[in-house]
Amino acid sequence: MKAIILSGGKGTRLRPLTYTGAKQLVPVANKPILWYGIEAIVAAGVTDIGIIISPETGEEVKTKTGNGDRFGAKITYILQDKPAGLAHAVKVAQPFLGDSPFVMYLGDNLVQSELDLFLESFRAKNLDALTLLCPVANPSAFGVAKVDEEGRVLQLVEKPKDPPSNLALVGIYLFSNVIHHAISCIQPSPRGELEITDAIQYLIDQQKKVEAYQLKGWWLDTGKKDDLLEANRIILDTCLNSAMLGEVDEKSQVIGRVQIGPRSKVVNCTIRGPVTIGSDCYLENCFVGPYSSVADQVTLIDADLEHSVILQGAKVVGIQQRIVDSVIGQRAHLKVAPQRPKALRFLIGDDCQIELA
Repeated sequence: MKAIILSGGKGTRLRPLTYTGAKQLVPVANKPILWYGIEAIVAAGVTDIGIIISPETGEEVKTKTGNGDRFGAKITYILQDKPAGLAHAVKVAQPFLGDSPFVMYLGDNLVQSELDLFLESFRAKNLDALTLLCPVANPSAFGVAKVDEEGRVLQLVEKPKDPPSNLALVGIYLFSNVIHHAISCIQPSPRGELEITDAIQYLIDQQKKVEAYQLKGWWLDTGKKDDLLEANRIILDTCLNSAMLGEVDEKSQVIGRVQIGPRSKVVNCTIRGPVTIGSDCYLENCFVGPYSSVADQVTLIDADLEHSVILQGAKVVGIQQRIVDSVIGQRAHLKVAPQRPKALRFLIGDDCQIELA
């Protein structure tokens, strides 16, 4: 069994952050989204992983993620020269995959699911395709499946105007090697892409064994700011353990589950968890409220924030009214003049400098 993780795409819904970086490397609870997928795949016993990268962000993904040693995996990087669809990504990865069955995992998804159960079902039933599904309120925004009472997939439709069900394709699939033949037999969709839904539909039409597994836990597509913040909230709620590796002075209060990384310094602050603060940070005269993630090398002085994500190297100075529901990019500088509004919301890209006067 092998795996491929898709880490290309332009990330248009997370701009301006993704003008300068890969959307799959945006951190949730101070860890790149992509790494959660790698860890889930390795935990399920699959360690030979191909990561599909784009020309624009591929080098960043390779530099940040490495060869797989930190995950106990072997990672091979596979260039997809244009965003031509999920099935096209499988086609590009075929030399790496060979005849092996494989997991396909979209690198910007976060899923609360034990992937090994998914794999056990695929193997036990000797399936040709197994899709992971989740009920959603807006199925027209997703690929949608129609499933019979025994779990067999009857129909798949990509972003339908009239959805046959409310069951969306989560973005985790298992395939046998027959998927390669199916992809060779389909044509690009009206939007010019080779759709994986069309390839799976081909398998259904050929009476291959295609079934669905309905997700029991949560699923988050982190393609938008609010989705990213919700993912950050859930991960902090469910996975964060307290750890005090930095320096906290006697004037500061740390309440609840809080992580503070090595060499970080906290002076006269209140930090109310769940909160994670990376390494080499400096915080002074701040309130950091629940569901906030502060990455490495961040400076916060005279600043209040909650339910926000601050990326590596950012500086926020002189903002004592609450920053909420915000994502502030790497190395961004943000400061405010004395005349201040009551609340602030931001989505700020990397390397910005903003002064509110």
